[in-house]
Amino acid sequence: MGRPEFGVMLRQQKIDFEDIKAAAQLCDSTGYDSVWFYDHVLGQGIIGIDIYEPWTLMSALSTVTENVKLGTMVLCNPFRYPPLLAKMASTLDVISNGRLEFAIGAGWFEEEFRAYGYPFPSTEERIEMLREAVTILKLMWTDETASFAGKHYKVENAFCNPKPVQRPNIPVCIGGSGERFLLRAVAELADEWNCPATSAIEFDRKHSILRKHCEEVGRNIEDITISQQTVCVLVEDRKDLPEKLEKAQRRYGFFGDIEKLGIVGTPEDCVEKINTDLEKGISKYTIFFSDVMNPKTIELFGKEVIPEFR
Repeated sequence: MGRPEFGVMLRQQKIDFEDIKAAAQLCDSTGYDSVWFYDHVLGQGIIGIDIYEPWTLMSALSTVTENVKLGTMVLCNPFRYPPLLAKMASTLDVISNGRLEFAIGAGWFEEEFRAYGYPFPSTEERIEMLREAVTILKLMWTDETASFAGKHYKVENAFCNPKPVQRPNIPVCIGGSGERFLLRAVAELADEWNCPATSAIEFDRKHSILRKHCEEVGRNIEDITISQQTVCVLVEDRKDLPEKLEKAQRRYGFFGDIEKLGIVGTPEDCVEKINTDLEKGISKYTIFFSDVMNPKTIELFGKEVIPEFR
C-alpha cells in the first residue's frame, strides 16, 4: 500500500487570477501533489459568470510553480480534436518538466455543447469518441508518427514533437462511473480511474464491475490507480464542525451526504478516513475544501494531515 497523493480543486470562476496563482503557490510549498480545475466554459452551478478556460490557466500556473502537478478533472473530450490535444498536452508536459496530470471524460453538460456549437451525441457515442481519442493520444505520445482511422477520428503519419517528459506516455486518467461502457474503457485504456465519492457498498460494486472488465480484456486491475474526487470539511475543534458541515452540504450537495462520504473532522479524523480509503484501494485525491481556497485550511491540511502519509 503506497502513500496517497493529495490534490486540491482550485476555484476558477468569479475570481482574480492573482488569487488563483497565490493558492497554487501555497499548495506548491505545503506538500500537495497537484492542483486541479474543471473543464467548463459556461460556469458550473451558475451559468454565464466569469470563468477561466483551464488549459490556458494551467499553462500560466506551470511557470510560477515548481512541484505540484496540474490537471483538469476532467477534460471534456469533444471540446478538442484529439491530435491537437495530444500536441497541447505534450507541450505543457515539457514546459512544466513532467507535471501534467491528464484526466479526460466523455462530457456531460449538454447546455455547454449547444451554446458553443458542438454536437451532443448519445452517451454511448461520446464514450466511443473517448476511446478513439485516448488511443490516438497514446500513439502520438509514444510513436514516431501516429496513424489511426476510426469511426470518429483519423490521423495519418502525425508527428507530435517534442514528446512528453513523462514516459512511456503521460498517464491517462478516465473519470466516471458508467458501468457498461465507461468502466470498460477504463479497463482497456486508462492508467487511472477517477471515481466520485460514494458509499462503501457502491464503491465495492463499481470496483467489482471494473475488475470483471479487466479480467475480460486480460488486464490486472492492480495496474490501475484509483483516485477520487471528494469534499473535505476540516476543523481544528469539533465544535466548529456542524456549522462548516452545513455550509459544505449547501455548496457541494451534488456529492451526496458529505458527512458520510467526505473527509470530515479534525486532522486526526481525516487521517483515519484516508486510512480506511487506502484499504479499499483509493490512493489519490482531488479535494474540494469546504471553504474553497482558504489559506488557513490549505495550510492546516498540509501541515497536519499530509505528513502522516509521508
